Amino acid sequence: MRKPVVGVIGNAHRVENRFQVQMVGERNLRAVAEVSGGLPMMFAGAPDITDIGALLDVVDGIVLTGARANVHPTRFNVDPCERHEPYDIHRDEVALALSVACVSRGIPLFGICRGLQEMNVAFGGSLHPEIREIPGRMNHRMPRLENGEIHPDPTVVFADRHDVDLTPGGAFARLLGCEKIRVNSLHGQGILDPGKRVLIEGIAEDGTIEAIRIAEAPTFALGVQWHAEYDPQRNPINRKLFEAFGEAMVERQRAAA
Repeated sequence: MRKPVVGVIGNAHRVENRFQVQMVGERNLRAVAEVSGGLPMMFAGAPDITDIGALLDVVDGIVLTGARANVHPTRFNVDPCERHEPYDIHRDEVALALSVACVSRGIPLFGICRGLQEMNVAFGGSLHPEIREIPGRMNHRMPRLENGEIHPDPTVVFADRHDVDLTPGGAFARLLGCEKIRVNSLHGQGILDPGKRVLIEGIAEDGTIEAIRIAEAPTFALGVQWHAEYDPQRNPINRKLFEAFGEAMVERQRAAA
């Protein structure tokens, strides 16, 4: 049996403020290759050059990664605000349609950070642009120095920062073998209202939604708000998630054989 091919979505980026490129963080690619056992294949988050149907004909799974840009508010009927930029409207168009298509076609789907948010919006949910502004919520953004710069040590930036309570008997609790986990936190935007088929399976200690699954999906269709791609080679929680994603792809291959 061949190695599963995993489509990993790209993000719009400008190099030297001149060259438009599509980028994927290497940690995502290594997590797919080293833990899920797949062959990572980046595809463009650009609808004019990414044919979703053709893409899903050649991949065994899809990863929607985290990203700097927020999902555009008009996708859930809210006016945009400069304060919450940047946006990546082309990735929005691809990722939202892709989320629905994956579930419909039974293709394993793993959403991480922005990817979880995209899955929620794709199924009719909404987002809050700045979770920390909701009374009682903590600051879920990455740690910064006193001068405002991002902390230079990645072990500090990606360190586990808060607990998440998992739904007893839910998909995450069964997969991870526990009902409480501790995760990193590097996001500003978060789920406000869950979509119609979005089931909440993990909630942070401040009430922020951290883990979801799509109801009645025929295969793996999970999203996490934390950055599971960080060190799944050693982090047991993140490793189990990427392993389960890989197993779902292998099962799909066997069923199609």
